Amino acid sequence: MVNMVTPFSALPEPLFPLVPGPDDARTAQAWSLLDGVADPEIPVVSVRELGIIRAVRVDGARVEVDVTPTYSGCPATEVIAADIRSALAAGGFADATVRMVLSPPWTTDAITEAGRAKLKAYGIAPPGPLSAAAPRPVRFAQRQVACPQCGSMDTERLAEFGSTACKALFRCRACREPFDYFKPL
Repeated sequence: MVNMVTPFSALPEPLFPLVPGPDDARTAQAWSLLDGVADPEIPVVSVRELGIIRAVRVDGARVEVDVTPTYSGCPATEVIAADIRSALAAGGFADATVRMVLSPPWTTDAITEAGRAKLKAYGIAPPGPLSAAAPRPVRFAQRQVACPQCGSMDTERLAEFGSTACKALFRCRACREPFDYFKPL
């Protein structure tokens, strides 16, 4: 069977470019405002760097944002939607709508390089890119993960789930520090 899914890592950044609209300057402003909306579970990355913003459409003061949650049961989706609406309202968009879009599903390949660097600096091992041949739905595979503190590959998984369901808990055998690993999806 041929995999017809284009991996996000093969796409140029930004992953989801500006959607042309009647007011391109306002659209760019809306995207810029989204750069300031932090993920509530990992506040060092913005929702844009996390790759969950799929589209932004602007018509005057009205803006519509398509968001794909990291997984359909993510408890942070309502907080994310409220934070997006709040940031857009503060930026002059009085009428903001946030739509949850589940298809195509989000994968960790959507995380920008800047987002990956911020995760690592924060102490969360960023996920590696998925292979174009990776089966869908994704199976979680045990793999060696580099410690975000010291870089050692001598790590072990302590638990399938870390501080949130989308992360696993690891420990470095070299520096003995525990850390979260953002699971590849």
